[in-house]
Amino acid sequence: MIALGGVDWSRIVFFHLDEYLGISPQHPASFRYYLHKKIEKRVNSAAFHYIIGDAVEPIAECDRYSQLLRSQPIDLCFLGIGENGHLAFNEPSVASFDETQQIKLVKLDLITRQQQVGGGYFSTIEDVPQYAFTLTIPQICKSKKILCLAPEKRKATAVKNMLQLPISTTCPASILRQQPQATLFLDTDSASKLTL
Repeated sequence: MIALGGVDWSRIVFFHLDEYLGISPQHPASFRYYLHKKIEKRVNSAAFHYIIGDAVEPIAECDRYSQLLRSQPIDLCFLGIGENGHLAFNEPSVASFDETQQIKLVKLDLITRQQQVGGGYFSTIEDVPQYAFTLTIPQICKSKKILCLAPEKRKATAVKNMLQLPISTTCPASILRQQPQATLFLDTDSASKLTL
């Protein structure tokens, strides 16, 4: 979008979907670090609201961020799906389609933590935080438009489950099938296990 031009970034307010609990914004695995480096440093936005992963009082941080989310509806949500079908950090073990909160603390599934080691962000599973902040599924689904990207072979099983199993928190991403404002982008590898 930056390369295409034509966007008045000074009118855009950014929100952050999820962050590890206890991680500093300088850590390479921090989503704050990634978003600051890849987006905020490259555009002059109206505001960039981050989840403070290393907040001293995590519950107070949830309250602070919830107030920000209530103050401004989300027009466009970019997200991916995890290898276990999670959205943001709404793991199958903690996902709720009826959640009343905007953001919550969750315990991360082992498969998600292992995915982070596989991605090279952490050396060992012990280095990966066990807990994270995440926007809840109902909060994500309130977005006026959702663009979900799921590339690569490692996402093929999650994509198959998302599209072909019953809609349930067993595969949290399956809820996007009920969202007419959601568009899913796949590549040949991630679509490889789909059957017609």
